[in-house]
Amino acid sequence: MVKVTIDEQTLEVEAGSTVLAAAERLGIEIPTFCYWKRLPPLASCRMCLVEIEGLRRLQPACATVAADGMAVRTNTPLIEETRASMLDMLLANHPLDCPICDKGGECELQDMVMAYGPGESRFRDPKRVFHSKDIRLSPVIIMNVNRCIQCQRCVRMCEEVVGAVALGTVEKGMDTAVTGFEGSLASCDQCGNCVEVCPVGALMSFPYRYRARPWDLAETDTICPHCGTGCQLTVGARKGEFMRVRSDWEHGVNRETLCVRGRFGLDFIEGRDRIKRPMIRRDGALTPVSWEEAGEFLRQRLAAVEGRAAGGLISPRLPNEVLYQFQKLMRTVFRTNNVDCSSRWSTPLDILAPLVASFYSRGALEQVIGNDCVLVVGGNVTEENPVTEYLLRDAARRRDTGLLMLSARPSRLDADARAVLRVQPGGEAQGLAAVVAALAAVADEGLPGDIPAKTPSSAAGANDALDRLVVMLKEGRNVTVLANVDLLRSPLARETLQQLGNLLQLLRLLGKEPSMQFLFDRANQMGAWDMGVLPGVLPGLGPVADEATRTKFERSWGAEIPRKPGADVDAMLELCENGRMGVLYVVGSDPMMSYPDREFVERALGAASLLIVQEAFFTDTAGLADVVLPAAGYGEESGTFTNNEGRIQALRKFREPPFDARSNLAIFDFIAALREQPLQLSASAAVFDEITRLVSAYEGLTWEGLGGDGAFTRSAPRLWAGAPFAPPPPTRVTDVLQLITGNCLFHNGYVSERSQTLNSVADDPFIEMSARDAARLSLSDGDQVLVRSARGELTAKLKVNKRFPDGLVFVPENYRALRLNSLMRRGEYPCPVEIRACAKAASALEEDRVWSSVNYPYSVDNTM
Repeated sequence: MVKVTIDEQTLEVEAGSTVLAAAERLGIEIPTFCYWKRLPPLASCRMCLVEIEGLRRLQPACATVAADGMAVRTNTPLIEETRASMLDMLLANHPLDCPICDKGGECELQDMVMAYGPGESRFRDPKRVFHSKDIRLSPVIIMNVNRCIQCQRCVRMCEEVVGAVALGTVEKGMDTAVTGFEGSLASCDQCGNCVEVCPVGALMSFPYRYRARPWDLAETDTICPHCGTGCQLTVGARKGEFMRVRSDWEHGVNRETLCVRGRFGLDFIEGRDRIKRPMIRRDGALTPVSWEEAGEFLRQRLAAVEGRAAGGLISPRLPNEVLYQFQKLMRTVFRTNNVDCSSRWSTPLDILAPLVASFYSRGALEQVIGNDCVLVVGGNVTEENPVTEYLLRDAARRRDTGLLMLSARPSRLDADARAVLRVQPGGEAQGLAAVVAALAAVADEGLPGDIPAKTPSSAAGANDALDRLVVMLKEGRNVTVLANVDLLRSPLARETLQQLGNLLQLLRLLGKEPSMQFLFDRANQMGAWDMGVLPGVLPGLGPVADEATRTKFERSWGAEIPRKPGADVDAMLELCENGRMGVLYVVGSDPMMSYPDREFVERALGAASLLIVQEAFFTDTAGLADVVLPAAGYGEESGTFTNNEGRIQALRKFREPPFDARSNLAIFDFIAALREQPLQLSASAAVFDEITRLVSAYEGLTWEGLGGDGAFTRSAPRLWAGAPFAPPPPTRVTDVLQLITGNCLFHNGYVSERSQTLNSVADDPFIEMSARDAARLSLSDGDQVLVRSARGELTAKLKVNKRFPDGLVFVPENYRALRLNSLMRRGEYPCPVEIRACAKAASALEEDRVWSSVNYPYSVDNTM
């Protein structure tokens, strides 16, 4: 610690702290333009100059390290004159167009001039003009170069935090201008973080431009609905109409950053396919009716299927309170444990629950990734969880964290990683088994004999990347594993989780402090698990078959709970197909688009005796329903989300449900009343209180205590029981391309496709593959190509990625028109496909229906 005195106030600060940081702790304001907390100091704007005793010249507070005994003054006449001169120079060329500038009312230059500026300018020369008109850099970002004060925040934010390197400067001195490559930002993330940090109106949001003034907006702090990172954001509405999204440094895991989906994708709430009124099926067609008519229809249909099996499927995008009340409704009113929260995979609970109980770290991501090593397994962080990527890049570059990657698909983070282990599509289990074996082989400590110390021959192979990765894990004291939820898609999901458990247990045996977090691509997937929206567990992940756990909830709910675990989404659909499902209740989910076998889902849903769909938007699943109930959407009901960290945050309402829609909780009450078994609680606050009483991880939490940063749920780590799992069997080698899927950077699921802004950025679906694959198939970037599997085919534009591994094909799951799940079948992932240029494919089909593909001895077939 060092002692420093600033304006006659003395305090102790940590060695390495800057004068600016010390002054902030004392509540002393020092003006800045180029400084930003997320960025290394630049000291170019000279606004933060201070006097330091013993030094002849003024020093920049943002870049001057506090020394023991240092005496600093921040408000002397010389400093005031210098600040006024600096502002006068900035205003010399700055256009005085404040009345029409979008930054008016929240402009840092305005504020600085009012607080520190000269009363009258000394400059009389004509102002420098770069362009007479604003420049549209991208569909979402527009620039007025004349207003730029050359603080470089935007350029450094883009390069050092986002990692896109899309902005740069040209010329020098007073002629410096910020721009994109050749005046365009076509290759950037379109995240708008440059707009967020711009202190003036140089960079602006095109969708928000000229729509409102800051003082016109009613602002609501809430949570982003697009992925599990759980970014805090502020929604601005004018007279009830959605206007914009912004973020700030002070709150949330994201601080001031957001991705393109969070900043520009919330206009999906204005989607044109909102369900306006309840609908019931009459004479084969859905007919709008009143709530009373829908209730009478439902009462009769529910009575007709009394005594038959029931099942419920709900979206993990909904608040904790809705998820909790839904599983309670299914278990107490419909008397079934047939509940699930994912329509894309079946969750292997037998291994997932103990893995989460033993190793899941419910702590701040920023602290967790500050460990010596972070191993990211599966998926693509850049496109699934962009803001998490920002934090990982910061840890690797500024905190010297050893970043390690193990995945089939490359990401932008690979450039910052110490080791990148590329595995076969769907081969994460084999890759993890190889890591476990290699780590056990080099470990000095005695290990149990049942831990294999030989790399499986069918694994990724003992190569340089594997060696580097194992050395980093061995030398690190604390290790964090971030597992992409995409791992659960594979039929080998259980084996992958088993090997993940093996690795974490081995690290613990080696004296490390291992921890794990999932990287979910849905906003409240962690909350859905915690709320017990799974067939084999109750809220808190306690087994439904456990007598004590079940008794606790039965006493609170005043109803019996079935003793046997229920059916997951796959088993429920099978019950439907076999004519054994009386009622299937689907809330906010669209299995017709997301379940990996569209033909099977359509057949199953059509065979259900009664299909109830509760939705905000008209989906493909709603089109098959017997009853459709219009529900509140995002921003239309309050509640909480639990993010990847285990942080519970307040989801706040900022508008009323439109048309005849009702809140999800109110609709549950409506359904329960039809069964003459009313639920005990219906208000969001009351349900939250019950959760905090009955779910151990949430005990002691209060709504008031969530604040701007939320609160962390608690973990009670249990010992990992049982012997290590054996390595998975070798995967069968095939000679066809392997298709995987997931989210692209600009969309999340199918919800974001309703955003006009996001569609203006990325409305065209694409097929991604390696340059070598494209060359061997005589394909070029931008070609329209045909993808065919054993089940179906689709066409889209080809995107050639030079960093993509050979044998891998990626198609984003976010475009409805593709109907990607038509290509897939149950129990098969990745999906074997064949690819041809559309014109060539048509010719080949006419001649002999013969398809060719590239021979890859390392591609795999995980058919079950």
